[in-house]
Amino acid sequence: MLKAISHVTMLVNDQDATVNFYKKLGFIIHTDANFGDMRWLTLCLEERRDFELVILQATSDAEKALVGKQAGNHPFITLESTDCFKDYETLQAQEIAIVDKPEKQPWGTAMSIKDNSGNIVYICQHA
Repeated sequence: MLKAISHVTMLVNDQDATVNFYKKLGFIIHTDANFGDMRWLTLCLEERRDFELVILQATSDAEKALVGKQAGNHPFITLESTDCFKDYETLQAQEIAIVDKPEKQPWGTAMSIKDNSGNIVYICQHA
């Protein structure tokens, strides 16, 4: 019986730059290992070590074409926040590209940013 999502894969042009970006969001390195020519690099949030964001180096032309567009114009991932307005101030001070400023909705407060590859990251604080 299936019970959880454990990994989501993101193709990138620069694994180290992506790690540095996501560290600004509070992610930590979960696994960093080499398997021949492949570097298996995963990130997680300290409180959620059971869910890993796999950061894979795009190698083929087809993979490179997907970098920053893996979800089209939609958010690639959604992160839950305890204070969306405070996160906005923190991320803005770190010069992270803000797509949409925090806005209160009936269901909560949300904003969106772009990561270093161009993927949209949605940040949501439930009401």
